[in-house]
Amino acid sequence: LRANVLAVQGAIGCAFFLFILATSNPFIRLNPAPIEGRDLNPILQDLGLAIHPPLLYLGYVGFSICFSFSVAALIEGRIDASWARWVRPWTLVAWMFLTGGIAMGSYWAYYELGWGGFWFWDPVENASFMPWLAGTALLHSAIVMEKRSALKIWTLLLAILTFSLSLLGTFLVRSGVLTSVHAFATDPARGVFILCILTLFIGGSLALFALRASRLTAGGLF
Repeated sequence: LRANVLAVQGAIGCAFFLFILATSNPFIRLNPAPIEGRDLNPILQDLGLAIHPPLLYLGYVGFSICFSFSVAALIEGRIDASWARWVRPWTLVAWMFLTGGIAMGSYWAYYELGWGGFWFWDPVENASFMPWLAGTALLHSAIVMEKRSALKIWTLLLAILTFSLSLLGTFLVRSGVLTSVHAFATDPARGVFILCILTLFIGGSLALFALRASRLTAGGLF
């Protein structure tokens, strides 16, 4: 199981490494070069920028590990309570980081003029809230699976969906598809690349789930 988990995690890492190489070259020249730099957006010159995005990022990355465990289990065609014991700590840590990131973002939006208060049901806010909801369900489902050997198929699917929603939210925020007061770095080229990553990993994992999930035993009763 460990080898397959590391293989899936390595594939995800390579995909995003290619994303950085292809779309985020730090050595691109500006022509003509500006006489003076424009500096960072004044709204983003805040301590929250050093806390809020990294916490969200750590939450998303943590859920990728749960996704890797899910795909590895489908590849091997075996899932049991020990699998849930491996997945639950990663789920809990990722969920805590994502919760902290959302809470910090809400506090930042509260005192920043023009951002609508703690929660405004903004598209960018919802983009981080969707994986949080799925991650909450995954955390509880993994506990049930570990204790009673139930909800095996459902836990696998939730692990895939949570990371899927993380990638989907990243695509919606960075591609410019949605308009939001919280969107600052929109780029269609980056959005297309993220969409390709989303299609490759999520489409492939859901196809694998459709093919292999029926071979896994349902387990105990809830």
